[in-house]
Amino acid sequence: MDGVVVRPLARFEDPRGWLTELFREDELPEGFRPTMSYLSVTKPGIARGPHEHEHQTDGFAFISGKYELYLWENRPGKPDASVVLEVGEANRVLVLVPPGVVHGYKNVGSSEAFVLNFPDKLYAGWGKKEPVDEIRHEHDPNSRFQIP
Repeated sequence: MDGVVVRPLARFEDPRGWLTELFREDELPEGFRPTMSYLSVTKPGIARGPHEHEHQTDGFAFISGKYELYLWENRPGKPDASVVLEVGEANRVLVLVPPGVVHGYKNVGSSEAFVLNFPDKLYAGWGKKEPVDEIRHEHDPNSRFQIP
């Protein structure tokens, strides 16, 4: 049918779980331009992050499972601060994380759980041809940003 687009969704797996990009602005037909979103599934006991972005704001919808969300202030001129929020099925929330705020979350439940992700920038830029806007901290044992 004219105007109908059917596109397979790839599933990307790693030891933490899997994710599926739901759409990318650069892969949509002319005139249909929402922002990027994706679904990630995290296995019990596994953490994603901590990391931060220089330009990107992340939007996370926690509606399944049981997560601990960790946030650390890391913007110049702001006082050091950190917070841990319990989010997921029992506390369904949308969290917007601006650039310079280090963030990560851990599935503290007993089963796989998903998070809907809505960043305001395309991962790796238009056509996935640009550097990824991420400053990763999870592999630095001396980092003050630690998820237990």
